[in-house]
Amino acid sequence: MTTQPSTPAAPPASAGAQKRDHMRFHHPHVHLASVYGDDWFALKAEAFARFFGTPTFLVAQTTLVAIWIGLNVSGIAKFDLYPFILLNLAFSLQAAYAAPLILLAQTRQADRDKVLTEADAQHREALAVDAQQRMEVAEKQSAQMLELLRLNTALTETTKEMSLRIETLTRELHGRMCKTDGDPKQS
Repeated sequence: MTTQPSTPAAPPASAGAQKRDHMRFHHPHVHLASVYGDDWFALKAEAFARFFGTPTFLVAQTTLVAIWIGLNVSGIAKFDLYPFILLNLAFSLQAAYAAPLILLAQTRQADRDKVLTEADAQHREALAVDAQQRMEVAEKQSAQMLELLRLNTALTETTKEMSLRIETLTRELHGRMCKTDGDPKQS
């Protein structure tokens, strides 16, 4: 027994009813890879860049800097005295890595946004075409309905005329039959 290959973009059918695959316009873009790829480094770098914008990171960094400055100003530790050159070096190092990682994340997000925008545009276009087709079908059905109503009216008028004609003929026939029955010369 041979089986036919199925397409991955085909929507599942259940109980004989065809379901619409709402992601059907995204399926052609699934094979696209990001500019920087989807390898381990790119995924981790993007996750790290996303972490830079969280409240957790900001609170942790602020706490760490406050402790650093507090230890050095109070004299408890003297590893980075005022003007905190080591702290400035740490911030410079952080900025040197953060900027490219954030740019990498933005580039990857821009790629995803572009693909989603194109798919959404295709979806809106398909909706517009479907709506136009439904309008054309509705106009055609309305025209057919008007024609059927016109034909029904004409048929009703013809039926009325024929009923009147039958009534007239019946009266004439009845009148002649009654004259024939009452006339002695006819017998």
